Amino acid sequence: MDLLGQKNIIIEYWQFFLPLVTIGISLILLNLNRKPDPRESSKPTSKPGAREERDLDPSEIESQKSAREDSNYDEDALTAALEGVAHKPYPGIKVTFPGGVEKFYEMVNDRRSVRKYSKRPVDWKLVEKCIHSAGTGPSGAHTEPWTFCVISDSEIKQQIREIIENEEYTNYAQRMSRQWTTDLQPLRTNYVKEYLTDAPYLVLVFKQAYSMREDGKKKQHYYNEISTAISVGILLCAFQSAGLNSLVTTPLNCGPALRNLLQRPASEKLLVLLPVGYAADDCEIPDLHRKPVEEILVKY
Repeated sequence: MDLLGQKNIIIEYWQFFLPLVTIGISLILLNLNRKPDPRESSKPTSKPGAREERDLDPSEIESQKSAREDSNYDEDALTAALEGVAHKPYPGIKVTFPGGVEKFYEMVNDRRSVRKYSKRPVDWKLVEKCIHSAGTGPSGAHTEPWTFCVISDSEIKQQIREIIENEEYTNYAQRMSRQWTTDLQPLRTNYVKEYLTDAPYLVLVFKQAYSMREDGKKKQHYYNEISTAISVGILLCAFQSAGLNSLVTTPLNCGPALRNLLQRPASEKLLVLLPVGYAADDCEIPDLHRKPVEEILVKY
């Protein structure tokens, strides 16, 4: 059939073709305007059993990133950062806390967060040994990803206070929710941080994302945040055992400025800041009560 014959058939039976064309155009328009089905957007796009990166904690994301970076290396060229470490028999625990765990509980239960400090000097050797103790904490692949910066210089402490109070004023006025600031009212905290200049020492604890090996290669620090947090827990116990008061603070939005002030490398990030010293004679603390063991322990 020639082209002219095809046109004659379309003209002759147009009343049958028109509905089909109309239906086709309508379906196309409906498909273009169709809203996405939430069930389709929730379908996994990755392989079964795979976890999306947004569901992972920072340490897992870091591990996955390291794994992707490893794929670019020649397997034969990889060397362990702790290559050549010998193993030896373990004789078991040789030093225990005097008085046992009951006495240890009494010590840590006696610890309180102190926000008002005496100008009474503190023996540097005590602080040094406490930090040395914190350095015994466990860490991912024994990377020991922590740096403890201890400040006693009054001018540097004043600079730290100015940085933190400027940010804290904005935090309390704008960034922190009304519920947050309301919850802090019974604890009498505000943007004024006198302890930053009153306490004999400030300890700024930085977590290290990585360091450099002797061969010039980057040494990845696995689980650096939780490893450093564990060392801080040991540090708090060490301060308490030495009769020193402390306070765990996390200066919101101050990390980069404090890192620059102390000229720390970009591989480090501020985790916590602790004033350390002796409580002032007129120091007051909120009369708080801790949860009983029944509320925090689940035995299986």
